[in-house]
Amino acid sequence: MQTIPTSAELSASHRERVPIYAWMVLGLLSLVYTLNFLDRTLIYILFPPIKREMVLTDFQLALLGTTSFVIFYTLLGIPFGRLADRVTRKYLIAGGLAVWSIFSGLTGFAGDFWTIFFCRVMVGVGEATLGPAAMSLLSDYFPLSKRATAQSLYSAGIPLGAAAAFFLGGAIAETLSWRWAFYLLGFPGVALAILVLFIKEPERGVQELKTQETSSDTDDGGWRRLVSNKTLYLHHIGYAFFAVATNSLSIWVPTFLNRAYGMSLTSIGMMSGTSMLLAGGLATAFGGVIADRFRARFPGGRMIFTALAALFCAVLWSTFLWSGTLSVMIVCYFFLAGMGLVWLGPGAADVHDIVGPRLRGLGVGVYFFTVNIIGYGFGPPIIGRLNDMVGVAQNPSAMVYGLLICPVACLVAALLLFAASRSLQAASAKQ
Repeated sequence: MQTIPTSAELSASHRERVPIYAWMVLGLLSLVYTLNFLDRTLIYILFPPIKREMVLTDFQLALLGTTSFVIFYTLLGIPFGRLADRVTRKYLIAGGLAVWSIFSGLTGFAGDFWTIFFCRVMVGVGEATLGPAAMSLLSDYFPLSKRATAQSLYSAGIPLGAAAAFFLGGAIAETLSWRWAFYLLGFPGVALAILVLFIKEPERGVQELKTQETSSDTDDGGWRRLVSNKTLYLHHIGYAFFAVATNSLSIWVPTFLNRAYGMSLTSIGMMSGTSMLLAGGLATAFGGVIADRFRARFPGGRMIFTALAALFCAVLWSTFLWSGTLSVMIVCYFFLAGMGLVWLGPGAADVHDIVGPRLRGLGVGVYFFTVNIIGYGFGPPIIGRLNDMVGVAQNPSAMVYGLLICPVACLVAALLLFAASRSLQAASAKQ
């Protein structure tokens, strides 16, 4: 398994200047990730009009919002991750971007549940290419000590994309229709795919070579070492539970506020978009900087930081669900939009540090598979099923019972991440 970077190596890489071109690539990939999350999140703000037009249950909405997308997004994440370790990564990114943009736009032509389901499946297929390839590229452009910083700035595409989906999706749906939201926000991504083709492909593992970091991994059987590593196991499952709460904030809370508190889609879009843009954007971008400072003190520092964030989110979720006051709920939502995303950069950076350059794409693929199969594939559909069981059609405020999964998931995430930090610390001490 990959040698964990020492404090001396991190200090050496910290002093190295990052070329301007590396920041340009980071900016472009962040824009691609913004479109990635815009297309992924757009359907959530459109749940109410789609439900009315097609007469769907909450469980069916969950299938459209998460299960359809996550089926191939997770299954293909690992083979695409392995492919990212072997092929030119910019081609993988550009091809995936074109596929998901086309099918996101085509969703607007859907006339029934299964057509939307198929389009969402294909969006997931396209988006499965991005994470492993983009994060692998960034780890070859940025030194070890700035890895979480770079990954966090890249991950800022998540709140920015979600904010754009909420702002623009809600406004377009109420001004034109939910179909036009897909037309206008989906198809333009194809143009960006052409620009991605001009990215220069760096040498794999160049940053590790600069710090004289060595790796004993080979291609053969690498995946077996990944899934059997205790630290990675705790790391992946911990962030998967964190993802249950994070995803539910975008998937179910807008619908909850619309049903139980009568907020319009435009008002919800403004509130959610502002929260994601300000709190989510800043927390995601600077979360990596703070996590890197924790990491400079000891190997498991990043996970200590994110575990504390998970505990804080558990408190925020509990207050949100039981306050019963809309103004308090909006404040809680704002901070949840930030603290619920602060783990994105640190989580990916720890994977890259542990698995090494030869298995980086595969490592991210396994990480994404675990986080998304639980965070998207199981969590939100379970909440949707609970909504149907407690009769939210007659009593919208009963949605609070299904959403109780969120603070519990945050507590579980904190415990697992604390354990993962201790495991990484022990592994580092043996080297």
